[in-house]
Parts: sequence; structure tokens; C-alpha cells
Amino acid sequence: MSIRGTRIWAPTSTRPREAVARDVSFPPGYYATWSGQYEYMQRAIAKMKIVVPVTLAIIFLLLYLNFRRVTESLIVMLSVPFALVGGIWLLWALDYNLSVAVAVGFIALAGVAAETGVVMLIYLDHALEARAAARRAQGDSIGVGDLVDAIVEGAVERVRPKMMTVVAIMAGLLPIMWSTGTGSEVMRRIAAPMVGGMVSSTVLTLAVIPAIYALVKQRQIGLRHARMGN
Repeated sequence: MSIRGTRIWAPTSTRPREAVARDVSFPPGYYATWSGQYEYMQRAIAKMKIVVPVTLAIIFLLLYLNFRRVTESLIVMLSVPFALVGGIWLLWALDYNLSVAVAVGFIALAGVAAETGVVMLIYLDHALEARAAARRAQGDSIGVGDLVDAIVEGAVERVRPKMMTVVAIMAGLLPIMWSTGTGSEVMRRIAAPMVGGMVSSTVLTLAVIPAIYALVKQRQIGLRHARMGN
């Protein structure tokens, strides 16, 4: 807080600001400004409003360059909010407030979630292409039953790589969560969103993405059969 240019530390909560605005009246020529952690957090939030959208845009661009299709890119992008859910729950359980370190952890989590979603879609595409090739060799076209079998096959093949990824990341982050040395408070807040997010990301990658993939591909197969019927 500052009175006539004298800066005094103030907590980050908005309640002191509301109390001062409500109960304190300054004479002409006097004013109050807030400094300390609140000031730093306001600057960080202004930067994050730019960094986060740019990060998501870069992730989407890389996904599109990889798949060359908007549909698959959007499916992977849907994995990001689901992964963030686990991180938010763990932050709430640990009673951590939003900070720059927490935001950095969420950005890293978004990248990992997108990566695992890409690998899942690759497995699903390969399984579906193998089924379609087998049907073409028989002079037939792929149906909904083949789609379901291909999705189950691709998702099952992804279980072991996904669990290996989660275990490796957890093995690196859990010691940080338990650390108590210098700088541990910042590092714990970076690691917490990733630890919680990897749990929800695992469920998402193995259950939600295959379900969304099935809905999209089923619609495409239906449209293809309709055109062939016409």
C-alpha cells in the first residue's frame, strides 16, 4: 500500500482493498496504491493472458501440421481441459493459491496432455487403417462394428505406453512434492498441477478420447455409406 508515494507491503487478498475502499477516506491530495505480492501477481496475470493463448495456439498449429486434419487436432485439444481438472483438484486439496509457478505447471501439463493424446490417436488410426485394408482386400467397406473393434484394439495397445509415461513422470515429480529444501515451495507448486493432471489425463486418454474418436469416425462412415448408396 502507498500513501503519498510511500509503498507498504499488502497481502494478495482483495479483502483489505475492499475494507480500505469502504472504511478509509483520504483527505485531498492523498491516495492509496497496493504493492508487494499483489503487484507482482497483477503483472504476472497480464503476461499470462498473452502467454497462455499463444501456447495453446502453438500446440494446435503443431497438431494440425502433424495430422493435416482439423478434426483430429480438435480431438487432441479437448484433452487439455480434462487434464487440467486433475491439477485443479490437487491444488484445491493442497490449498495452493494461483501463482506464476502454478501457471507454469499448467502450461507444462497442457503440453504433456497434448502429446499423450497424439500418441493415442496414432494408435487408433493405425488400427482403423489395418481394419479398412483388410475389408478392402475382401472387396468390402469398413462398418461400425469394425470401427469399434479397431478402437478397442488401438486403445488396449496404448495402455502400457501410457502407464509407462505416467509412472516415469510421477517418479520425477513426487520427490519434488515431498522436498523441503530451499526453493521447494516454488517447485512444489510447479509440480502439483502436473501430478494431479497426469491422473485425470490417464483416464481421459484411455476412455474419453477413444469415445470422441468413435463418434467422429462413425459419422464419417455413415456419410460415406450414404454417398455410396446414392
